[in-house]
Amino acid sequence: MRYEETTITRDVELIQIPDGTRVTIPGGTEAVITQSLGDTYTLQLPTMGGLYRLAGKDADAIGKPLPLSAEDSAAAESGPLDEKPLWDALRLVYDPEIPVNVVELGLIYDLQIERTEDGRNRVVVKMTLTAPGCGMGPVIASDAKDRLEAVPGVSEADVEVVFDPPWNQAMMSEAAKLELGMY
Repeated sequence: MRYEETTITRDVELIQIPDGTRVTIPGGTEAVITQSLGDTYTLQLPTMGGLYRLAGKDADAIGKPLPLSAEDSAAAESGPLDEKPLWDALRLVYDPEIPVNVVELGLIYDLQIERTEDGRNRVVVKMTLTAPGCGMGPVIASDAKDRLEAVPGVSEADVEVVFDPPWNQAMMSEAAKLELGMY
């Protein structure tokens, strides 16, 4: 994606990268879209400095279309759940500093589908981060949870961030290594 200049059209909450601090930016602020991955955006704010993450739910504030919401997708159903849509949903989750999704980065250690007592589907994921001190960790985990819960048939999701085993570059897929020029 080429950098794209834009103006934020309304007050919006952004998350500062890499520390994860939430800040409210006023409408009228100039911004540069430096990355668009999944349906989140990384913005550079020339007047404030630094990089910020804009959630897809606020894409209209920079003139981009809103993503489908959980309400737009089918209601949660009981019955068996296929893993493929869950992995597809996780492939839309990105660390805002790395242009590769968390699945290809090898950050997802485990994905389990559990049946609740009332017959619904609960998804449990164990994931890690590229660095234990990453301030964006809670944001990335929350994004994964939200995307899983938007999959039809999922009643709830639990995403736990773990650091054992520690992540290393060997966990990345071949596609991720190619994307990042690691060959």
